[in-house]
Amino acid sequence: MSDSSPPPADAHWIVGGLIFPGFELLDLYGPLEMFGASSKHFTLVTIAETAEPVPSAQGPSSTVQRTFAECGDVDILLVPGGIGTRKEAANPALLTFLRNVYPQLDLLASVCTGAGLLAAAGLLEGRRATTNKLSFAWPRSRGPNTVWVPEARWVEDGNVFTSAGVAAGMDMSLALIARLLGEAAAEEVARYTEYEWHRDADRDPFARRAGLL
Repeated sequence: MSDSSPPPADAHWIVGGLIFPGFELLDLYGPLEMFGASSKHFTLVTIAETAEPVPSAQGPSSTVQRTFAECGDVDILLVPGGIGTRKEAANPALLTFLRNVYPQLDLLASVCTGAGLLAAAGLLEGRRATTNKLSFAWPRSRGPNTVWVPEARWVEDGNVFTSAGVAAGMDMSLALIARLLGEAAAEEVARYTEYEWHRDADRDPFARRAGLL
């Protein structure tokens, strides 16, 4: 999950949280909480198509710090899921943004049905990926050339991470932190947030409950 050599003491990454109408709150803010707990190493920004506040699937809106046109440097992009993904999968502006920003990223990560947006943008072609188990069919329909993994809490394929539904994004984000900063750093974040980290990417009881196995 992580390199054996410690990162430089001043290692720092900009984490962009993509927001769009109908995004799932915990998909976005659960992982951002984990990165934010190590603020020495991570700066968090929200990114959206326009500068207007963006309503979530649950109602509360989020402010936008950067637009697609003025995104600037981003090292890690987090793409949440939510009911809004169905509409955004046909949004040329969002899909073009994903395609254009990917080459500059160190890591690309999706939570839940956010994988459907990555697939629609062509970024999961030939890759292994997973998604929300109760909504597995929709992302899979966006990426017919993706190797979808039914039983996985999260999946790593090169520099692309995809997680199962909602709360699974926090486990994935800790795995990302471990990859960048080492296991001890991820453990400290889990301790600080009083979160019980599920470290086994293959431990996924929800796949069977959803009838995928």
